[in-house]
Amino acid sequence: MSSPETIAAPRPTRRLTIARAIAEAIGQEMERDPAVLVMGEDIGKLGGVFGTTTGLLDKFGAERVRDTPISETAFIGAAVGLAASGMRPIVELMFVDFFGVCMDAIYNLAAKQSYFSGGQVACPMVLMTSVGGGYGDAGQHSQTLYATFGHLPGLKVVIPSTAHDAKGLMLAAIRDPNPVIFMYHKALQGMGWLGTVQRSITDAPEGDYAVPLGKAAVVRKGSDITLVGLGLSVHHALDAAARLEKQGRSAEVIDLRSIAPLDRETVRASVRKTGRLLVVDDDYMSYGVGAEIIASVCEAGIPLRAPPCRIAHPDIPVPFTPVMEHFVLPDADKVSAAAITMLEP
Repeated sequence: MSSPETIAAPRPTRRLTIARAIAEAIGQEMERDPAVLVMGEDIGKLGGVFGTTTGLLDKFGAERVRDTPISETAFIGAAVGLAASGMRPIVELMFVDFFGVCMDAIYNLAAKQSYFSGGQVACPMVLMTSVGGGYGDAGQHSQTLYATFGHLPGLKVVIPSTAHDAKGLMLAAIRDPNPVIFMYHKALQGMGWLGTVQRSITDAPEGDYAVPLGKAAVVRKGSDITLVGLGLSVHHALDAAARLEKQGRSAEVIDLRSIAPLDRETVRASVRKTGRLLVVDDDYMSYGVGAEIIASVCEAGIPLRAPPCRIAHPDIPVPFTPVMEHFVLPDADKVSAAAITMLEP
């Protein structure tokens, strides 16, 4: 008589914010690998302004969770040296807008270390940083600047849109032998004082899993138009797709998750099916992610039913006045309107 089939119990789900998912990923990797440490401003006792290191100081102590002086050049430069000597540092640049004071350490040191050494010296470090506007924080605390880093050889650049991906991408980033820029949008973090897109709060398994760097996700299937986004703009695209569905239109939504490496083929495969492409990006319009995605599709010679379109922040500094700021930011209304125009016969 055959033995009865064993049915595994369903895995319990846990809904996490992106902030909690990032902190959990870092903590798990610090437990697994003693070479991992964290540095940055207010990342110790405070747990990070955006919650990315909550609870880590109590668990791992001040040797591995280091509050630093307000000198991004110093602690990011130190991280490059630590990475060269066998450590796996994670450093937080509180706002991506501050990159100007430490760009030499990021690009001339971290990004080029492996190349300049003929592959003999790796730079396994993660630089995590907040991006995004909508809070009246003006031009020095509100940019996204994805393309600035994606344009630079030697850097990997990832942007999660959900807690599930945030944890998996962080685990993959820490383990990668290259410097990874890990960008998280304030509107998705799950910090109460910021407000949060609820769709970003998702199940994130408690165990170990990695989301591959450079692999986009089709987060909604469709047949009439392809909407491509990253971070917050994925949610704008999903909201627009829901509106289009009520009008009898079917939109496919792609979450890039990473722009370096960039999964061009997933986008191309979708556009081959839909024949229309709309890219949504909250970085500046010119020379940006939208242009790169559109070029990737056009260079492949894919037949299109309408000219490709991009929605992005106009080429002006982020306004301080909330009314002006929200006027220029991409949103679901702008995505819906552009899609409807593209879908007209």
